[in-house]
Amino acid sequence: MAVKKTMTRCELLCKAREQTGMNRREFAEFFGIPYRTVQDWERGIRNMPTYVLRLMIYRLETEKFTKGLDKVEIV
Repeated sequence: MAVKKTMTRCELLCKAREQTGMNRREFAEFFGIPYRTVQDWERGIRNMPTYVLRLMIYRLETEKFTKGLDKVEIV
C-alpha cells in the first residue's frame, strides 16, 4: 500500500515554486500576488487558504510548469 506524504501548505508552495524554476518575485508576479504575501506564506508566517494553493497548482500543471503535486495531501 502506498503511503501519501503529508506536507504543509508552505512546504507545498515552496516545492511548487522551486519546480517552476522561478524565484519568489517572478512567482508572485506570475500569479498577481504581492511579493511579501508569497514570502510570508512560504515562511509560514501567514496561512494561505487551501483553495488558493489548489488553484495555483492547477494553473501550474495546466500550463505545464510542474507535475505530480496533486498527489500530495494538502493540510
